[in-house]
Amino acid sequence: MKEQTPFDVAIIGTGPGGYVAAIRAGQLGLKTAVIEKDTRFGGTCLLRGCIPTKALLRDAHLLQEIRKASQQGLFKTGDIGIDWGKIQDRKSDIVEKNAKGVDFLFRKNKVTVFRGYGTVVSPTKVLVKGDGGVSAEVDAKNIIVATGSEAKPLPGYTFDEKTILSNVGALELNQIPKSMFIVGCGAVGVEFASIYNSFGTKVTLIEVLPSIVPLEDEEVSKELKRVFTKKGIEVYTKAKLEIAKPKDDGVEVTFQTEKGEAKKYTVDKVLLATGRGPNTANIGLDKIGVTLDRGFVKVNEFMETSVKGVYAIGDITPSQLLAHVAMQEGIVAVEKIAGKHPVPVNYNQVPSCTYCDPQVASVGLTEAKAKEAGYQVKVGKFPFTAIAKAKIEDASDGFVKVVADAQYGEILGVHMIGGTVTEIIAEAVAAVALEGTVQDLVNTIHAHPTLAEATHEAMEAVFGAAIHI
Repeated sequence: MKEQTPFDVAIIGTGPGGYVAAIRAGQLGLKTAVIEKDTRFGGTCLLRGCIPTKALLRDAHLLQEIRKASQQGLFKTGDIGIDWGKIQDRKSDIVEKNAKGVDFLFRKNKVTVFRGYGTVVSPTKVLVKGDGGVSAEVDAKNIIVATGSEAKPLPGYTFDEKTILSNVGALELNQIPKSMFIVGCGAVGVEFASIYNSFGTKVTLIEVLPSIVPLEDEEVSKELKRVFTKKGIEVYTKAKLEIAKPKDDGVEVTFQTEKGEAKKYTVDKVLLATGRGPNTANIGLDKIGVTLDRGFVKVNEFMETSVKGVYAIGDITPSQLLAHVAMQEGIVAVEKIAGKHPVPVNYNQVPSCTYCDPQVASVGLTEAKAKEAGYQVKVGKFPFTAIAKAKIEDASDGFVKVVADAQYGEILGVHMIGGTVTEIIAEAVAAVALEGTVQDLVNTIHAHPTLAEATHEAMEAVFGAAIHI
């Protein structure tokens, strides 16, 4: 099958970047096509990443709240039963409903869908191969490549998704493992550590770098390690995996600690949360002259590649591997195609959110990065232990930390660890984006009692004026 009239834009991939780009293109009146090899829309984030992981995290948190309620006199109960099958069914139902929601939005915005594997054969043509071979040629004035990323195992290992797991296998376990060894302490590693620790799994975490969640501010990393240790999670930094060998009774793991000590464990499952790689192989980009660097596509501020009319967004570009970044990049690309004047993404103002327990959220520069950039820095820090709402919520771990320019008080970065900080970070994101100052937020009244008061107090603390400490 071949469309007779060229599309204005053809988008390969329907993850967060691809589907948002398609919807915005439809809104702008562009004749739009999407190409998707999966049976459902949504990409890694919706189908096997952000959304199902957060569904399990919610149930893990609910379990902890039930246990606290019992201890705090709300009701008395014996052992709390866990129906893992129902928990998994609920997660799958959430994914299915959201995937159907994307399908509905495509139809609403008159987006044409092609099912199959898309290969770029020229700057204006995509070949789509379905199960039965070549099923379609899609002609388009512009092409947006949004093929995402996939988990990368360590060299010498492969994911069997039974004992050596990626995020995909970790989401689909048919029973709660008694023990899990997690290699890598970025967002994926610490989120699954929280999930399975809450459900009773003995969790061990190792990280080759000096701190867990290594992209976050050093004080945040230290606090998360402290809380994890308090929860019974073993955490080793500056540690290196030496071998993970599947056996009849699980996986035999040997690793080296920071002190050079060799430790050997036998565990049920090993999760390799060791990074992701771009899906740019075998889709034709190199053959049409698109410039790649270690698999990532080089783009300008409007997501244009080195080939006119071909754009790339999301995890295949060298920006943060975050769904909300891909979404905004998709909008920028489509609005550029439509002749609008989009504002390029400012990657220094992107919020980072990790949904472990306690949650971690940040925007802007860490204290160390601000000093490296040459700023004279002042820091304000305020603990949730001094916030009444945090006591009410039984969520007193953590703090809000503000990094500010000492001369003018410009907010350079805000770093949070605590109960629901992934929700309250939005205020800080807006402040940084608007080049706000500490005084701007000090003069902004924050409702009482709320967890967001910690942000206000941390701003006050920059110049030594915090009230409740």
